[in-house]
Amino acid sequence: MSENPGPEDHTDGTRAGFVALIGAPNAGKSTLLNQLVGTKVSIVSHKVQTTRTVVRGIVMREQSQIIFADTPGIFQPRRRLDRAMVDAAWGGAKDADIVCLLIDAERGIRGDAERILENLRSVKLPKILLLNKIDRVPVESLLALAKQANEVVPFEHTFMISALKGNGCEDFLNHLASAVPLGPYFYPEDQTTDLPVKLLAAEITREKLFLRLHQELPYSAHVEVEGWEERRDGSVKIDQVIYIQRSAHKKIVIGKKGETIKAISSAARAELTEMLGRKVHLFLFVKVRENWIDDPERYHEMGLNYPS
Repeated sequence: MSENPGPEDHTDGTRAGFVALIGAPNAGKSTLLNQLVGTKVSIVSHKVQTTRTVVRGIVMREQSQIIFADTPGIFQPRRRLDRAMVDAAWGGAKDADIVCLLIDAERGIRGDAERILENLRSVKLPKILLLNKIDRVPVESLLALAKQANEVVPFEHTFMISALKGNGCEDFLNHLASAVPLGPYFYPEDQTTDLPVKLLAAEITREKLFLRLHQELPYSAHVEVEGWEERRDGSVKIDQVIYIQRSAHKKIVIGKKGETIKAISSAARAELTEMLGRKVHLFLFVKVRENWIDDPERYHEMGLNYPS
């Protein structure tokens, strides 16, 4: 997996461009990205603010390469990590060729979604509105939501989709294939993400951590890969550290007689084995690092800028 994209040497009729997916926390951006790419490139959980940095997923559509940027959910920041995530989201939007606002049609336009819509007025880029979870909302309500949003921001197109089921996603992709700029590809045609495999492995473990403990554990928990050993038999040994801020959280992550950490490890190992296509030996360690949320190095590890 490449970290430094560069145009491929074929330009005849090809198109390539960056499409930012923005929205409130839990609007369904990561679910949509995985649906569009056809494989998991961004983690998903019921816990808000799961995505922390910009995760790119790459889709080939006819002669077009569409590079989606799944950005962190945009909300009212209260802490340093919050500010870094929101800055990353707006930065991802402003660096794109097209900006897509994803709105949870069940929740409607209120709170974070309303503030994002207002702020989007000043972004001078082509904009698309995506109304998600259409299978749960009457058609009349969807039409009213589309009208309400377009009265605030004149979107070039509005698509009604289900990120989970894939409804409307084909039409959305077909439109983007002709809307991204003419030009050479930025990535090899068989690449699905620019996320380094070690970082993706850490993200998968973080997902399993949140899925298991999302009501009990603060979202500030962090996972890093500390060891990656390629073995002669073709398997890989991965050492990961789960960093939490308080000793009380360590007991929660480990669980009674180690049952919780074993379940997290088992779920992560199964997905990593499938993703890598080989046997994985996964070892998880839990460490308390009280002030990691104020450590610039940790932000660098996550691909975030450290806000002053």
